[in-house]
Amino acid sequence: MMWRREIHPNARKQFKGLWFERAMALLALANLGLVLFDLSYIPWRDFYLRRLPQLTEWYGRQFKGIEPHRMTTAYLDAVQQLEEQVALTGLQSPEVNQQLLNLQRLSVEMVDENPFDGANKTGILERIKNRMRDQVRADSSKQAFTTFWSQDYLMQAGWNPSLQFFQQEIQPLLATNYYRHIGENGEPIDWFWKIDIWFVGIFAAEFLARTFYLSRRYKRAGWIDAVIWRCYDLLLLLPFWRWLRVIPVVIRLDQAKLINLKPINNRVVRILISSVVVELTEMVVVQVIDQTQDIIRRGDATRWLLRTNRYIDLNGVNEVEVIAKHLTNVMVYNVLPQLRPEVEALLGHSVSQILQTSPAYASLQKLPGVSHVSQQITQQIVSDVSQTTYQAIRTALEDDRGTTLTQQLIHRLGEIFTQELKQHDALAEIEALTVALLDEVKVNYVKRLEAEDYEKLLQQKTRIYEITQSARLD
Repeated sequence: MMWRREIHPNARKQFKGLWFERAMALLALANLGLVLFDLSYIPWRDFYLRRLPQLTEWYGRQFKGIEPHRMTTAYLDAVQQLEEQVALTGLQSPEVNQQLLNLQRLSVEMVDENPFDGANKTGILERIKNRMRDQVRADSSKQAFTTFWSQDYLMQAGWNPSLQFFQQEIQPLLATNYYRHIGENGEPIDWFWKIDIWFVGIFAAEFLARTFYLSRRYKRAGWIDAVIWRCYDLLLLLPFWRWLRVIPVVIRLDQAKLINLKPINNRVVRILISSVVVELTEMVVVQVIDQTQDIIRRGDATRWLLRTNRYIDLNGVNEVEVIAKHLTNVMVYNVLPQLRPEVEALLGHSVSQILQTSPAYASLQKLPGVSHVSQQITQQIVSDVSQTTYQAIRTALEDDRGTTLTQQLIHRLGEIFTQELKQHDALAEIEALTVALLDEVKVNYVKRLEAEDYEKLLQQKTRIYEITQSARLD
């Protein structure tokens, strides 16, 4: 018995959605191909004419208002008639001579009137004249054409070699010339919209359907939000700047999983970050320093420090006093016990230095055995003093009365400090020095950033990215 594999409805829905995305992406890619062909048709018409002559001429007639130029067409027809006449009557017949005189006249008119100017192909005419002058070794282009289309020259140089030269060197250049009609707006005719309008209509209907679906699927997203969500699709609807359609086409191909832009996107992001991160950091830091300087100049920092009447207190708590209390607790319970050996060593050294200045202590040091005993007594005194002091501070903090007295001390210290700052000019000087210091920091920071090696930073980012990618592959 064979079991039928069941496909989850969500998987089937995703599969259909992916194929729809791929179909629309390929349609957009085809439209972009037509747009690029249309944009390149005039500049590359000669190339297309050599590769696809029939398609190129048909497209020019249908969508660009292009038709063969009368003068160059008449010139090529005259050469064709000459070739037929030579085949019928020979090169020395009067009929052939009459055809040659007609070609001489047409050549002079072509040089004088320049029929290539309307198609911006004056360079083609110059190339024709140069080739003709080199062929007959003449200085004047008119004289070169007159000599070339003469019975004497064709008899001397040979009819077949001369005709072969014209067909290979001159005729293809003459065939590239054309005349393009002008519309009522004064611009050359361009009917590409006749093709493009069908694609635009399909993309417009799809865009409306997508935005409607997104606005219905996500309740909090309105129609404007859905339009912004798919804003890149609007480039497919523009009747101008059609080359911008490459953006939505690439995005659609990536969404349809026909191409993978993630590696390229990662590299581009890393390059951009490497290029702008230093400048962005500089801007942010300089902006922060400028704002800090403005706060100091306006006196906001002073009002916060001195707690003036204009200072707005949000929670009724003196944060400075609370922070001081926490720092005191950390100092007494955590820091001082670990620093006790260093503190005792420092106190012992200080006590010894003081005793050295005493004459009585100096006299005792001269007695035998007293020196060692005096050092032990000094160390014991220092140990007892440090232990007693630490226990006194700790007991004061743990006792309610001691806690109150400590808080009063901190509060009184803050008040006295604030009053002294108000009574002297130290605050203004501190503000000025702080602003000057920030200026120095800003200038030195900017100079350091300018000295950064951007290429070195970019190489480091690239090396890290390559290492990451190789690790993923492994």
